[in-house]
Amino acid sequence: MDQPPRPGLLPGQPAGLDELFQAHHASVLRAAYRITGNATDAEDVLQTVFTRLLRRASDSPVMENAGAYLHRAAVNAALDLVRDRHEARNLPLEAHISHLAEGPAAAPDRQQEARELRDFLRRAIHRLAPRAAEIFSLHYFEGYSNGQIASMLELSSAGVAVTLHRTRARLQEEIRSFMGEAS
Repeated sequence: MDQPPRPGLLPGQPAGLDELFQAHHASVLRAAYRITGNATDAEDVLQTVFTRLLRRASDSPVMENAGAYLHRAAVNAALDLVRDRHEARNLPLEAHISHLAEGPAAAPDRQQEARELRDFLRRAIHRLAPRAAEIFSLHYFEGYSNGQIASMLELSSAGVAVTLHRTRARLQEEIRSFMGEAS
């Protein structure tokens, strides 16, 4: 018959961590699932919570109420995961552009994600007005400054800046929609 975990276990001890896991993994998983709404994410949270316990210093204070502590840790880790995903979708366009440049050293899933985003961005740029697409490409792909673009295209620097701002805003919104569909 399973015994409840002994009060005052130090999670740094493998036997104590195993007992904590056996006693509380289901409730941690449920708490994480209620927040993330996704079983895979909830399992990631479960792993995060218990990995953090494993890394705790052996001289850490004793947990008086392990169930409450683990529930709170699961809620916090799940909220962090949801928050990080939301922030990733709201990255400035510049962050997506730098992500596109990742080389062959990147992990295969990152390479695939970069390819999909590049393809999507190409299609989105083709839908822009020709002048806006040209200005955007000169700035982000060729690396020209607003002043250089203004000189090349015989425009004012302010006009280039306004066009870039509007184009970035439009593409950012399209990328946000794309990233929402992709996850």
